[in-house]
Amino acid sequence: MVEIININKSFSGTQVLYDVSAKFEPGKMNLIIGASGQGKSVTAKCIVGLHEVDSGQVLYDGRDFSAMNRKQRTEIRKEIGMLFQGSALFDSLTVIENVMFPLRMFTNKTEEEMRERAAFCLNRVNIIGKDNLLPAECSGGMQKRIGIARAIAMNPKYLFCDEPNSGLDPKTSIVIDNLIRELTYEYKMTTIVITHDMNSVMEVGDHIIFINQGRKAWEGSNKEIIRTENEEVISFVYASSFMKNLREKLINS
Repeated sequence: MVEIININKSFSGTQVLYDVSAKFEPGKMNLIIGASGQGKSVTAKCIVGLHEVDSGQVLYDGRDFSAMNRKQRTEIRKEIGMLFQGSALFDSLTVIENVMFPLRMFTNKTEEEMRERAAFCLNRVNIIGKDNLLPAECSGGMQKRIGIARAIAMNPKYLFCDEPNSGLDPKTSIVIDNLIRELTYEYKMTTIVITHDMNSVMEVGDHIIFINQGRKAWEGSNKEIIRTENEEVISFVYASSFMKNLREKLINS
């Protein structure tokens, strides 16, 4: 479990986060949603240590990450898998070399062991026979799946996904959502997803945190968000006429 307790963050004297607290449980799709510039990405970056909190705590299974030194944090980071918004694959490395990268960085495995682990992870995300391709030779959806394979290469306890559906068509987005959900349930990872995708919210949002103006404005599940009376959530999630009509149908069904 990942827990944040009253975290505050400012940049150049401007406060961005105000006493944000939340618990992200293992085996669940934990989503952080909110409009651009409202603090959701800053929240996630504070959790993984890319930003230092001004005050408050970040706990990984009770371990106070915010109070750790660099060496101690490195040990925690070995337990974290990251899926970046643009996949962030290395252009000059092949598919299998990209997946092997964290294994080279953080383990003492032999070349054969690393290749076996990378091949297993690629197979798990349904990438077969593409080991020697370069990222530029792969579609956007395939690049996302390669990114997921790399993220799980270290068999992480915690998985962070930054806008995993960014730049993907709706059909491929559903495939990626379902894959992340399957892996989360299968390995009982604590998965935290930053997203704007309302389909993701409705389909895979086991636990949702809504950040608005730097504060946690709402918390609940995808079932609860349908019937929420929180005006800020309604304004964000059901901004389009289609989503408003969908909400009315779901409430009345």
